[in-house]
Amino acid sequence: MDTAISPELAAKAERDDLLTLGVEEEYLLVDAVEPRAAEAVDAVFAELPGDVRDGVQHEFYRTQIEVASPPQLELDDLATSLRRLRADVGAAAQRAGSRLVAVGTGPAAGHNARVVDNERYHRMRERFGDLSPGPGMCGTHVHVSIPDPETGVRVLNHLRPWLPVLQAATANSPLFGGRETGYASWRSMMWERWPTVGPTPYLRSHEHYLTLISDLEASGAMLDEGMLYWYARLSANYPTVEIRMGDVMPTADDAVLLAALTRALVGTLLREVRAGAEAPDVEHPLLMAAHWRAAHDGLEGLNIDMATREPRPAWRLMRQLFDYVRPELERHGDLATATVLLGRLREQGTGAARQRALLAGGASVSDVVDWLARATTDEHAPNG
Repeated sequence: MDTAISPELAAKAERDDLLTLGVEEEYLLVDAVEPRAAEAVDAVFAELPGDVRDGVQHEFYRTQIEVASPPQLELDDLATSLRRLRADVGAAAQRAGSRLVAVGTGPAAGHNARVVDNERYHRMRERFGDLSPGPGMCGTHVHVSIPDPETGVRVLNHLRPWLPVLQAATANSPLFGGRETGYASWRSMMWERWPTVGPTPYLRSHEHYLTLISDLEASGAMLDEGMLYWYARLSANYPTVEIRMGDVMPTADDAVLLAALTRALVGTLLREVRAGAEAPDVEHPLLMAAHWRAAHDGLEGLNIDMATREPRPAWRLMRQLFDYVRPELERHGDLATATVLLGRLREQGTGAARQRALLAGGASVSDVVDWLARATTDEHAPNG
């Protein structure tokens, strides 16, 4: 499965003024019977079909695995790609004696995982120590094409106020180590321990962006550009902006909705950039507060309306975002699908809300992991 954009697709995107998108998802590997994480990544790789290996790679810990969809123009094609990747990697995990689980971090108690035997990962562990204890943290990254890096930097500035509500929609890690954390996304709180994690700063230019990367590497806060863990950044490998603040979500439909909204948001902001609109310079502490609120409440509570600086129901802010990007959803042919999927998310709740609903109904942590494993590869897995 090729993760590079084809010349034909690139030409069509340019001709029709459309944006390509792709999704990366990180998953947890758990034991076939017990809910604990399993260091099974090498065994899973050995079971992967040859035609999907190009879209699958190791992550930091031996309990994790990552997939990347090919770039797409059509949302249906992205959905097909993600479902196939989940199904194929899930089947390989089953053959290897484990299960594939789309969850932000390990719900069940277990030992801290070992890092993958990779020189860069060993250097990261040596430099930064035990910043992410447990089985690992699993996120979703959405890539949307941009015309050039300078424009991309301006888009990053415009994205900053919108990302907390998108983060809230991805919340899918209320449990850690066998207990309720009190947060919809505990992964977000663990992730913030790393020195370069956080909202993207307000950037003056692409040159400013590159200078900050150089300064951060020189400071020792990151080994290389790949460790620039801002919630949105320019991809080091593709001509895209990469939005990367969210948990991995339980189902492929959840991920497709996030991708559709993200592409529509980038498309909307590109038009503002081309019109010469200046991005609002939202103060960093307020952004931090909004991202904390997203991690704590998910969509089921409050977040901060950046226009008024006041708390508002997070679902109301999601509705505002949807209405704001509606023209771009329609222009890309995504409006009908996104409307259905948003309604489904409203009805079912975030992954965190679904997990908590199971627990409130008497389910155990093990039952929650069982449901997550089913939902990862089966869109219609019942919530219970």
